Amino acid sequence: MAVSNIYLFPTIWYISYVLSTLLYIHFILCNVILQALDLMASKYNIQVLLFLFFLSTLSLKVSSLLKSEKEEDYNSWISWNVNNFSKKYNAEVETLTREPTGIGSKVLDLKLRNAEMNKVRINVSQDGTGDFKSIKEALDSIPLHNTKRVILTIKPGVYREKIVIPRTLPFITFLGDSNDPPTITGNDTKSVTGTTFSTATVGVNASYFVAINMKFENTATHDKGSVREQAVALRISGTNASFYNCSFYGNQDTLYDHHGVHYFSNCFIQGSVDFIFGYARSLYENCTLNSVANKDGGYFTAQKRTNSSWGSGFSFQDCKVTGSGLVYLGRAWGDRSRVIFSYTYMDNVVRPEGWDNWHHPERELTVYYGEYKCSGPGANFTGRVPWARLLTDKEAEPFIGTNYIYGDTWLINPATI
Repeated sequence: MAVSNIYLFPTIWYISYVLSTLLYIHFILCNVILQALDLMASKYNIQVLLFLFFLSTLSLKVSSLLKSEKEEDYNSWISWNVNNFSKKYNAEVETLTREPTGIGSKVLDLKLRNAEMNKVRINVSQDGTGDFKSIKEALDSIPLHNTKRVILTIKPGVYREKIVIPRTLPFITFLGDSNDPPTITGNDTKSVTGTTFSTATVGVNASYFVAINMKFENTATHDKGSVREQAVALRISGTNASFYNCSFYGNQDTLYDHHGVHYFSNCFIQGSVDFIFGYARSLYENCTLNSVANKDGGYFTAQKRTNSSWGSGFSFQDCKVTGSGLVYLGRAWGDRSRVIFSYTYMDNVVRPEGWDNWHHPERELTVYYGEYKCSGPGANFTGRVPWARLLTDKEAEPFIGTNYIYGDTWLINPATI
């Protein structure tokens, strides 16, 4: 079902109102001029006539100017999504150098290139056969302001640890066993720690973080209607972070995709309410979003973009949406929240409305919720809220593929780690 331009371009309402008002004024002034022709006997009346003619001409010029601005805003809005990502990408490439990575020639930034050329490996095993028994001990052994790719090879097991990687420890990798991924678990909630931010079982403040074959878990439960039960399994606040074959288990606020540019490939994300949320610009490719909501339902995403100049937003490509309950694809945490699903299979767990304004109807005019070539019973667009968007090829293009996250500048082949 095509989406009305009223919802695509909310400013047109206001501009159309102004234009119609100005044209009406012009019509009235013309009538006044005609009536004034009968009163041209005196010099005073001629001056009035000239003044009215001036106002009429001015209204036509303003009307023409607003019309021109409206058309310019329309064209700018259409082209922004297509052109925005390439501007930043081209600016960054000027300071980059090429390095073969095993999957073709990619363009990596200099800091990352140097780190990948100087790798260090640390083994973590709870049975004492590694360099350290805990992940925290291994992290504490790394010098601050690290410039090397440090790979923590983590043996299978359940690690009950509270981990925070500071900004001064970039280039860290958690590498697990694909046949038996290690689990890092915790159960903090907001009612205990005071903030959602601090509930994370694993919090990553550093950039260039990579996780491969890992499970991140917060076992705290969530009851419908309860408060302060936010419980994050993983929070990623650093930029240029990637996750491959990882799982994230929780209920409310499972994955805090907080800030930065991120990539999730072949990951499993489970929760009930807002279980992917944050401010980040992230691409989720070949991922499964699994709802464990009860009959009262829940929300897959809560993206908090509050400024039109921010490039943030969640893009889900070739994913699967499934699970229990009746769940919204997302709700508007921010005034300009942005979430796109493309080529995604949606099970009947998705509510027909698709999207929720979070009790802020004014946000319906400014959020950007798009769907493109999705399939499955939950992808039926007929019942969607009128402010959802069924994207065209041109509108969907900037959100598809790793160009959306400037991947050529920092993504590395996990097979080379």
